[in-house]
Amino acid sequence: MTALPAYIVDVRRLEQFSAIELYDMLKMRVDVFVVEQECAYPELDGNDLECLHLRLMNGPELLACARLWRPQADANPRIGRVAVSPGHRGKRLGEALMREAIVECEKAYPDESIELSAQAHLQRFYASFGFKPISGEYVEDNIPHVDMLRNAR
Repeated sequence: MTALPAYIVDVRRLEQFSAIELYDMLKMRVDVFVVEQECAYPELDGNDLECLHLRLMNGPELLACARLWRPQADANPRIGRVAVSPGHRGKRLGEALMREAIVECEKAYPDESIELSAQAHLQRFYASFGFKPISGEYVEDNIPHVDMLRNAR
């Protein structure tokens, strides 16, 4: 396993990105979720405008990203679209991304539990950050998922 590369955390709303920065982030998400995972689904789902977008950057290079948001006023905040650049896998960036996403979620939504929809094979990974299953397994976009919750600290 390669050492964790140096990175900076960048958190912004969608309208704060340049066209090139936005293109890079959306391209990586499409490359990972639509192409690599062979899921034909609406990646551009209309929710990005309501989200905080977290990126791990090494200079101008996008290493990983996630989005943080509250889907409805009475819902828990969520972490979603968690993706690591294929060229940077095996460097523990997924762990770094989740740690940073939890910190930023707690800043944006203090004293609130956090939810996510995990691909079922990643339950143990998310459990290592305190997430517990709150649903049975279900299939979304031909991939088994489970809803998980991390209680407020």
